Amino acid sequence: MGAKVGQAKTKRGRMAVPLPFMEFFQREAASGVILLGAALAALAWANSPWSESYAKAFSWKISVGAGPFFLSKTLLLWINDGLMALFFFVVGLEIKREILVGELSTPRQALLPIAGALGGMAVPSVLYALINGGGAGAAGWGIPMATDIAFALGVLALLGDRVPPGLKVFLAALAIVDDLGAVLVIAFFYSEGIRTTYLGAGVGVLAGLVFLARLGMRSLGLYALAGVAVWVFFLKSGVHPTVAGVLVAMTIPARVAVEAPSFLERARSYLGEFASETSKGRLLTPAQHEALLGLTEAAQGASAPLQRLEHALHPWVTLGIMPLFALANAGVSLEAGGGGGLWGTVTAGAAAGLLLGKPLGILAGAYLVVRTGLSPMPDGAGWRTFAGVGCLAGIGFTMALFIAGLAFGDGGLLAQAKVGILGASVLSGLAGYLILRRG
Repeated sequence: MGAKVGQAKTKRGRMAVPLPFMEFFQREAASGVILLGAALAALAWANSPWSESYAKAFSWKISVGAGPFFLSKTLLLWINDGLMALFFFVVGLEIKREILVGELSTPRQALLPIAGALGGMAVPSVLYALINGGGAGAAGWGIPMATDIAFALGVLALLGDRVPPGLKVFLAALAIVDDLGAVLVIAFFYSEGIRTTYLGAGVGVLAGLVFLARLGMRSLGLYALAGVAVWVFFLKSGVHPTVAGVLVAMTIPARVAVEAPSFLERARSYLGEFASETSKGRLLTPAQHEALLGLTEAAQGASAPLQRLEHALHPWVTLGIMPLFALANAGVSLEAGGGGGLWGTVTAGAAAGLLLGKPLGILAGAYLVVRTGLSPMPDGAGWRTFAGVGCLAGIGFTMALFIAGLAFGDGGLLAQAKVGILGASVLSGLAGYLILRRG
């Protein structure tokens, strides 16, 4: 990400959206299609004659490590606690990038998506709590808080130029703020009893990473090893290990070692040396090989480790980890429900929070800052299109399913939550599409 600079043009030739964002938008939109396929496959499998194999497939025990660091978990937990930590690591990289150079880098830019996100987190949670307050499902209040950016941007991609570019940027920034809010909720409300010794060790490793980053350490291998250590310590501490992914991401250096003018000068020099030699056969001459190595080193120094990691990991997360998570978590038997049925207050709370609370909260937050003059309305946008984007933000899916699993484990209430999440996400996507299609 961020490899290209400049802006994309609309059909009228007007400068619109930065190219790095368009690359991000296209990747997320494509991953939404794969995510949908994985979710449908999970539902079909869980309701097929082979439904028993669905539960068994993700209940296999996998053990690694030794001594105090021995871990034995089911495949489902390795996906939810392990691979999803990598998902949250990429989320952390995106948050840091947006804060440094993106839509959250200045107060005026950040205010509109932050206000919309805060409203879009508060109102759904309140609606859920009103429906489930004091009941067995009260712990699920965080379920309808976050937006699934891949699905939401996937629906926007179907609409093409009908949606103003500024609203696409707004939705992406809002979803990132949503993710940050969800991470904080997981850290403070969905973690187990804290074991301070392990937590202190994890925080100590994080402090060491911050110190190394200050010294200019850019070895991605070292950050990877330290990240695994932080994950293990957080897992043992009782703090949900996915939080470690976000915190480690915040320590990744975001500065280049070689500034652009220096890189251009060095690149010209190395290319000149390369061109001055004539290779014999298929092998480069020693001088050409040295010039190529120097150019490669200069190119690595000209890009920040944060950008390199985000660019390298994003396809693995969006095209691999997220569909695998969907396959493992979206399957719910429509004939089951753990004794509590598939419809209840949890279903209603999750559905109401996503389908109604999200658009109402986002509209309220955006209206407040626009009407008070604190932030401008995106070019070409109106309150109708804002309502459509608010509906798309009601596609909770990945993060909603994740928090539901933390809140309810594998009991009957989890089945209710899944039904509410999946149903509301489908209806929210359809409502948003129809509203935005009419413009």
